[in-house]
Amino acid sequence: MNTAIWISLLASVVVAATPLLLAATGELVCERAGLLNLGVEGMMAVGAVCGFIGAFHTGNAYVGLLVGVAAGAVCGLLFAWLTVQLVADQVATGLALTILGHGLSGFIGHGYAGASIAGLKPLALPGLAQIPLLGPILFDHTLPVYAALLLVAGVHWFLTRSRAGLTLRSVGEDPKVSYSLGLRVYAVRYAAAIFGGAMAGFAGAFLSTAYTPMWAEGMVAGQGWIAVGLVVFATWRPLRLLAGAWLFAGVGIGQLFSQAVGFALNTYLLSALPYLAVLLALVLISRDPLRIRLNTPASLGRPFRAET
Repeated sequence: MNTAIWISLLASVVVAATPLLLAATGELVCERAGLLNLGVEGMMAVGAVCGFIGAFHTGNAYVGLLVGVAAGAVCGLLFAWLTVQLVADQVATGLALTILGHGLSGFIGHGYAGASIAGLKPLALPGLAQIPLLGPILFDHTLPVYAALLLVAGVHWFLTRSRAGLTLRSVGEDPKVSYSLGLRVYAVRYAAAIFGGAMAGFAGAFLSTAYTPMWAEGMVAGQGWIAVGLVVFATWRPLRLLAGAWLFAGVGIGQLFSQAVGFALNTYLLSALPYLAVLLALVLISRDPLRIRLNTPASLGRPFRAET
């Protein structure tokens, strides 16, 4: 196999990892605030259809991305209202939002099935794109690919170096103590949920405006669930999301590549490989329960009421 094929394969992995990175980073922030949002899959579906419709009618894929982000933020606001304000069960609410998101996206996007748009064009970074090997792999992509990488670095800095990030982590560890210290627990959790929803919408809009610039029902194809698993795989640390996203994207791209070169494996087995990789990774991580307990936000999934 020549070098050009390897470069093309690795560049494809970086692109395929982008929606996973976007959705997983948003979910990580949400979970760091103590909210377990299992509605990422549905939010991505809503972001995908709204993003595509926005791009289709305006002729501008960047507008579509913004519409997708806004749609995801609305879904995140709904999740926050139900779980923070009304203290609904977070697991049940997230699952309900996934079902709602799939149904709503199918209903809204029915008339757009099979339609396509021009999509986003790659923006090669001057100087960096010409670096041998690494240049075409990392620095010759569309804008959302770079945004996802910067987002991971930004969230890492936010959580470890900023006062607001420390506040968010404090709320995720013990909201009652945080509330007694005068921190705005409700506001922090609302903001985290909206951010998580916006990033899920961004991930979905990337799929329909850049990765495959078209709308098809079910195009999210379980990536929201992989994003949720990625957060656990990364043990709630942003920089580890990069390794996880590239690993799982590599499995997915690898199975497509193996089909292209005629590698004889069952098609259904190849399609299941990314999800099997997630399960295997989670099983391996679970062998060290102490590490999981140390990194898991203590109040994750637990309701909070200010009066108690």
